[in-house]
Amino acid sequence: MGFPVVEVSSDGSFLLSKPPLTGGLVSFGSVAEQLVYEISDPKRYLLPDVSCDFSQVIIQEVPGVDGGAVKVTGAKGSAPSQEYKVCATYLDGFRATAVCPVGGPRAAEKARRTAESIIKRTRGMLQQLKMEDFSSVNVQILGAEDTYGPHAQSKGCREAVIWMAVHHTQKKALEVFAREVAPAGTGMAPGLTGIVGGRPRVSPVLKPFFFMHPKSELKVEVHVDGQEAESVQEAEPHTSEQEVPPPSAQEEPDAELPSGPHSFRLEELAFTRSGDKGDSANIGVIARHPLFFPYLKKHLTSSVVADYFSHLITPGTKDAVTRYTLPGINGLNFVLQSSLGGGGVASLRSDPQGKAYGQMLLDLKLRNLPDLKSLVD
Repeated sequence: MGFPVVEVSSDGSFLLSKPPLTGGLVSFGSVAEQLVYEISDPKRYLLPDVSCDFSQVIIQEVPGVDGGAVKVTGAKGSAPSQEYKVCATYLDGFRATAVCPVGGPRAAEKARRTAESIIKRTRGMLQQLKMEDFSSVNVQILGAEDTYGPHAQSKGCREAVIWMAVHHTQKKALEVFAREVAPAGTGMAPGLTGIVGGRPRVSPVLKPFFFMHPKSELKVEVHVDGQEAESVQEAEPHTSEQEVPPPSAQEEPDAELPSGPHSFRLEELAFTRSGDKGDSANIGVIARHPLFFPYLKKHLTSSVVADYFSHLITPGTKDAVTRYTLPGINGLNFVLQSSLGGGGVASLRSDPQGKAYGQMLLDLKLRNLPDLKSLVD
């Protein structure tokens, strides 16, 4: 797929296209998906040199261009934040993951029983070695829709994959676990075909930690040949509260919309894109037609999304899901806090970055709607 070309005008608008005959497509959909990728509040996107508001960005397709092109307008900038965004990491024990395909009748049941037996056997060995239990264990049976939790629709499968990940404070404990996976191929349920990648490797867990830090509390020093050449320190902030862009306010309730007897899967009305920031995920939802947008705002609320993903959000998380709007592209953005099991390498899940969350949400059914398809016919 060809890399895009951006032609920026002095007013901040730009034309986004791509070299001809390089594959891929530049369209409203592909660019809108990228706009909502891994963001939180679209009115307060903090960058080193600007605070950006792209909630009102408009994307218009330009006809007649090979590979497609769009005109993008409506972004606004204000003064940068008085704080640095800081990403830190710290060592948090060790992890190991085993991935094992299983085939045959009742593959999911055999896979689950095999994984449970390996964990039970290893725990017994850790007790004999007078070592503490695993800090956490995650077993998923891929093919049985375990990631969907209560929304799973699988009714049995003849192929499944064990995803079995464990965390421990000591490397030695995970080396015991790694050795005990291979015997399952000959001593447990039939149909286990192998271990993907061989014996599980033990790796350190570098857990991310994000925070904001005042610029005025940091001093930057430049040294040349052992001598200080320059020193810079931000002044104390003097920007008034009125000049700082406010966060997105609570939305006014939508005007009364007609209801009806129809139900639609979200995929029929919108498309999605999702990604991660640490232990939080975001899901951007873009209406397939502007007339669908008011109904999405009314029916696809933060509480609906929180309920749909409740099995993946850490219990007790306050304000687990926040919804933001991007009226310029008829879009919604949902931020799911504490929803990735630690996120990145700290997570034991098969989707530690929430890449499939948007696709999972497409199966959500919105009910009591009028015949929306007739609105665009």
